[in-house]
Amino acid sequence: QVQLVESGGGLVQPGGSLRLSCAASGTIFSIHAMGWYRQAPGNERELVAIISSDGTTNYADSVKGRFTISRDNAKNTVSLQMNSLKPEDTAVYYCNADATYYCATGYCRDKNCWGQGTQVTVSS
Repeated sequence: QVQLVESGGGLVQPGGSLRLSCAASGTIFSIHAMGWYRQAPGNERELVAIISSDGTTNYADSVKGRFTISRDNAKNTVSLQMNSLKPEDTAVYYCNADATYYCATGYCRDKNCWGQGTQVTVSS
C-alpha cells in the first residue's frame, strides 16, 4: 500500500507564504499524478493543483500565479509553494496520489491515495 504524509501547514498573515510537502512511502512501484486538494469548513473538497509524472501541471483558477506545485520523482515527494496567501485560502490541505504498488497479486493501483491533511490558516 501507499501512505502519504503532509507537512508544512500553519498560520500565516495575508500576503504571506507557506510551503507544503508530502512524502509517499510504502511498497511503491510508480506514482502517476500527484496533487493537492483543500477543504474549507462547509465546502466540498476541491482540487488546488495537480502534476503528472512528466511534470505537466494544472491549477485551480483561484490559485494560478500564486501557487506552484512541484515533485521529486526520485524521492516520491510533492510540494506546494503558496505565495500571496489570502484568507480564502484557509482550509485543510490534502495530498493525493495515483500510485501503483506491489501487492499480493503482483501490482495493484490506487488512484486515490490520501494524506491525513494539514491545516492552513490565513489570518491577521
